[in-house]
Amino acid sequence: MKRSLINTLKTSLFCLVMAASAFQAAAVSVTPQMMEQFKQLPLSEQRRLAQQYGIDPSMLGGSASASQPIAQPATPVVTPREVAPQSKAEVHGVAPVKGLKPFGYELFAGQPTTFAPVSDIPVPADYRIGPGDTINVQLYGKESKSFQLSVDRLGNVHVPGMEPITVIGMSYGELQQAIKSVVAEKMIGQTAHVSMGELRSVRIFVAGDAYNPGSYTVSSLSTVSQALFVAGGLKTIGSLRNIQVKRAGALVATFDVYDLLMKGDASNDVRLQSGDVVFVPPVGETIAVTGEVLRPAIYELKGTETMAQVVAMAGGVKPGAYPAASIVERYGSNYLKEVLKVDLTGNQGQSLKAQGGDELVVRSTSNEYNGSITLIGQVNRPGQYQWYPGIRISDVLASVKADLTWNSDTNVALVVRQISIDGDIEVKGFDLLQAITAKGGADDLPLNANDKIIVFADRDEALDRRKLGKFFTLVKKDQTLQYLAEKNSQQLEDEELRQISDKKQMNSVAGVAVIESASADKEKDLALANLMLLGLFNHPNLIELSDQMSRRELLFPVLAKLQSQSRSQSRSAQVSVTGDVRYPDNYPLIKDAKVMDLIALAGGLKESAYLLNAELSRTYYDNVQGMHIEHWNVDLAKAMDGDQDQNLNLVSKDRLNVLTKPAWAANETIEIRGEVRFPGTYIIQRGETLADVVERAGGFTEYAYLYGAVFTRESMKKQEALEIKRVTSSLRKEIANRTLSQEGSFASVADTDAMLTQLEQIEPVGRLVIDLDGIMNPELNRNFNVEAGDLLYIPPMRQVVAVMGEVQHATSHRFDTALSLKDYMRMSGNTTQRADDDRTYVVRADGSVMLPENSYWFGGKQSLKPGDTVIVPLDTNYKDNLTLWSQVTNIIYNSAVALSALNIL
Repeated sequence: MKRSLINTLKTSLFCLVMAASAFQAAAVSVTPQMMEQFKQLPLSEQRRLAQQYGIDPSMLGGSASASQPIAQPATPVVTPREVAPQSKAEVHGVAPVKGLKPFGYELFAGQPTTFAPVSDIPVPADYRIGPGDTINVQLYGKESKSFQLSVDRLGNVHVPGMEPITVIGMSYGELQQAIKSVVAEKMIGQTAHVSMGELRSVRIFVAGDAYNPGSYTVSSLSTVSQALFVAGGLKTIGSLRNIQVKRAGALVATFDVYDLLMKGDASNDVRLQSGDVVFVPPVGETIAVTGEVLRPAIYELKGTETMAQVVAMAGGVKPGAYPAASIVERYGSNYLKEVLKVDLTGNQGQSLKAQGGDELVVRSTSNEYNGSITLIGQVNRPGQYQWYPGIRISDVLASVKADLTWNSDTNVALVVRQISIDGDIEVKGFDLLQAITAKGGADDLPLNANDKIIVFADRDEALDRRKLGKFFTLVKKDQTLQYLAEKNSQQLEDEELRQISDKKQMNSVAGVAVIESASADKEKDLALANLMLLGLFNHPNLIELSDQMSRRELLFPVLAKLQSQSRSQSRSAQVSVTGDVRYPDNYPLIKDAKVMDLIALAGGLKESAYLLNAELSRTYYDNVQGMHIEHWNVDLAKAMDGDQDQNLNLVSKDRLNVLTKPAWAANETIEIRGEVRFPGTYIIQRGETLADVVERAGGFTEYAYLYGAVFTRESMKKQEALEIKRVTSSLRKEIANRTLSQEGSFASVADTDAMLTQLEQIEPVGRLVIDLDGIMNPELNRNFNVEAGDLLYIPPMRQVVAVMGEVQHATSHRFDTALSLKDYMRMSGNTTQRADDDRTYVVRADGSVMLPENSYWFGGKQSLKPGDTVIVPLDTNYKDNLTLWSQVTNIIYNSAVALSALNIL
């Protein structure tokens, strides 16, 4: 049965093929009986027969005649791609603005991965029927049947048992009514339900400045926007506001993507028909919008937009914007840029017409808070507080325990107040503890709007600065800010302000080390920190971290402001204190300040302060006498007791010097280790000698080896570090000179850097060569005074002699009075080929260096002693590129020997 059916269909298909091969005006009709027979075959057999005879299944109608379902891709139709900012060559109408991208192109940005149209979406009622569409008809009534009808190329559908129905050009709604009417008329007792099956595909063209222009097969439901998606979007030189749809050469629609993106209006996103051309013209005039808007970007203009409409396209202004001070950069008639001030809050500014090439900058408002109190420093909740008339210190800081940290200085705090419209300030001081506990008292100051309250730390050294350090590390990554910091540092013209911003101190006096110097990196970090601190009162992060800042850091923006507001007729309201106070420095001149107010601001007096006499210096200048200075002696003890004659009033530029008690020593110590009866740390007084301290330590034990004693001093360590730095600098200059002169051969840059790096890494020892036997003998007069930080080590007897340097085996040997230098050298395998025998020397156990008169000496003062070290240096002429070692070797070997002597400490 099946075989006969197939044979019958083969005959019918053959006829169809013959008829379709001829060009005829009328199409060959396929009878309903043939269609029913064809439907009864399996789908695979239907496809095989159609393929065998080389015909399109759409000619046959029914399930097999319908367009085959289009497989939906497993991956997106387009792969997203990033839309880069326009290059200068691509920009049309506006120069590229750093960081800005043209608006809207990301919507369509993508690379097509398949051209398969999407067809599984609801069919709207206005959908126009065309050849290739499939219609599902379900009959109800005395018998139920279902048909899948395909619209043939003449636009007809064939309902079994009925004549063809012309449906081409009908809307989907009209099609439903037409088929229902025919069924109701021709088939009594039958009711039809009509729905759309598979939709036809149409071929369209995307031309112009699309990303991938060309011909595409899409669903008949596709619109302009979907065609742009399939084409991968637009180039950045393509217009988003004038996308044209052309049909048979005529313009039928214009699509503005901005309407879709900004208003959600897709009314012009028309449905495409077969043969339509979607044309993307070049972009029109553009405007760049930057600053405090929600959507900074480059926008395309149609030519009629005002500045108000441009701001609306950019999403409106941010809450922190100041639209009244906006500007427009525009190319004028002379082809040069000009700047226009635009008030976007007024009608005139809003109605200003935008032009191609404009750049609209919406500026931000000030970071200043209006009508607030700023609280910073050692408080539990630094930040902004509401101001209201009558508010006082005690209203902001109501409790010592609840509002202040454990490290707060309750003796003094400051209020910084703006006193003029141009931002000049004055500083008021108050007793913080009295302000909180005695509400309404003299120290509980009434506050004005925008006052700043500063609470200091009692001990700066106890601050936990980890979060502040992390924040500063993030700030350091801003290269622009670093550049501004360097410029800011160079512009600190006032010497006193430079002193408070610069922690460097003199590191040497005439070649003698005083303290260690600050590195260049620290200087750059300090300049950056100063720039950051200038905005302390306006930066929320800095305000939050102000409880980790030192007294100097909290005062830096105040002092900088006082310095900047000084005029030729008014001096900077600053005073300074030096000497024995906890934090000697420059300070703002508090209104009606006295001597004790300045001392409180500096953290109070040290234990070593001399209360009976401090010196207050005041500088005067007039046109007759010029500059002259007067000095007053201040009895701090009486001033502390309330004597107003001693507690003098301060004026600008006063300097208070708090003296140190005569012969004061703050428990300076020296340490003694090794072979003494009572080793340990001993407090010393000025004028005490080393022999005195040794006697206090109980003297030496019977095992003490006085000749090998090691004595180190901190000041000598600093001096050695200075000398190493000087030698390194000298070597660098010499190498540079040799490189420039190009005379002779010299070491490579890599060898030079390696040697200089090794030299710079030498640790200073600070060892002083002493004769401990002579020191302990009063008759020899070799004793000397000790200093704080000195260390004396008396080793036990060492019965060894070390041989180091260019020998076959550098090691130590047991001391024997019968052995000479030659014997010890021979015991170490004698010298190597690279040794410089003529420069052999001995580092004595006491730290001194002895050069032998010849290599065979023995006896007398030339004899070796226990603990001595023989050094055989390198022959620096052995290889020419090692000539630099002639200046480096001695330093390295001497340091190695000294450190070796201290290894057991």
